[in-house]
Amino acid sequence: MVDQLLDKGWIKFPAEPAVRDWAAWALQVAREQVKDPGLRAKWLTCEGTWFVGVDALPNDTAGDAGGGPLTGEAYDAARTLYGTLPLHRAQVSVVYPGYPRPREGESDAAFRYRLNRDAAHVDGFHAIGPDRRRMLKERHAYILGLPLTECSAGAAPMTVWEGSHHVMRAAFKALKDIPETDWADTDLTDIYKATRREVFDTCRRITLPAKPGEAYLVHRLALHGVAPWQDGATAPPDGRMIAYFRPELPDGTRVWLDLP
Repeated sequence: MVDQLLDKGWIKFPAEPAVRDWAAWALQVAREQVKDPGLRAKWLTCEGTWFVGVDALPNDTAGDAGGGPLTGEAYDAARTLYGTLPLHRAQVSVVYPGYPRPREGESDAAFRYRLNRDAAHVDGFHAIGPDRRRMLKERHAYILGLPLTECSAGAAPMTVWEGSHHVMRAAFKALKDIPETDWADTDLTDIYKATRREVFDTCRRITLPAKPGEAYLVHRLALHGVAPWQDGATAPPDGRMIAYFRPELPDGTRVWLDLP
């Protein structure tokens, strides 16, 4: 199954009891975090339709949020490819009916991109300064998605442009001529935007709806986003809630470009 991740840029794993148990425990903890006034003030955006929830799940480096460490085929596959990296506090991304609405400070063009292109991006590229120049500030090994609530397929699933990681890797080979210590301050905006356009023209957009107990891995270089909430989609009062792990690769290496 790992071959599919390397070929297509994504892989979805069937439900497992251990992953379902982990998700059930994480849901209990995440519910309390989403209610926290400080976290709501920081992360509830898009006119109340998206709780971003970066680092919101108080798990340890083994993914244990109180009910035991993270296990399962998806996490095993990630470790097989990229080693056992310490897990950060998971993002708890919660989407509610009506998403997307404009995010605070978002331009009309940026909102149209969110609405029509799922706000598609490659993780780790931050928009820096008033001109929002794209720079590689974080180098993740992979994206691991673990659904916490049972929702219908139209409830704002993750989207991935299949095979886009191959296109992105080819474009970012320009970094090979730049000292690794300078990568985080290198303006990659033009390459990034041009390559996104190429991906939209050449790669198939797929959606990844999933239920608790299932999991999916997405390649670190894959272009991905969040689909709008579809009319008639259903979710519990908690909303469409997914825990995401994106462990970072060690500093001082070029492996972000070179790893599978």
